[in-house]
Amino acid sequence: MMKIFGDYIRKRREELRTLDREFSVRKVAARLGVQPSYLSKIERGEQAPPTEAKIRALAEILGEDTDVLLALAGKVSSDLQEVIVRRPQLFAQLIRQLKDMPDHAVLKVVREVRDGSW
Repeated sequence: MMKIFGDYIRKRREELRTLDREFSVRKVAARLGVQPSYLSKIERGEQAPPTEAKIRALAEILGEDTDVLLALAGKVSSDLQEVIVRRPQLFAQLIRQLKDMPDHAVLKVVREVRDGSW
C-alpha cells in the first residue's frame, strides 16, 4: 500500500512540477506542513501514508480526489467510517454485492439512491 500511494503522489506532483515549479518536493512539503525528507520518504514508499488530515490537504494541493488518495493509502474517510459503523452488516453486504458489478451498474445504483427513485 505504501508503495502504491507514494508512486501515485510522486507521479502527480512531478506532472504538476513540469508546469509549475511550486510543485517541487520542498515547496509541496512546506504547503503541507511537513519536512521535505518526510514527503520524499512517502513518495518512495519508505514511510507509511500520513494521517487523513494530511492526505486531505495533499489532495487539495495536488488537485486530486480525496477519496482516491485515501483509498490508495488503505484508508477510509472518517465520514464514511461513521456511516458504516451505524449499519456495518448492511454496508458490508452492499459493498460485497457491488464489488464485481461493472461501473455502469454501480453508477445506476448511485443515481437511483441519489434521486430517491428506489
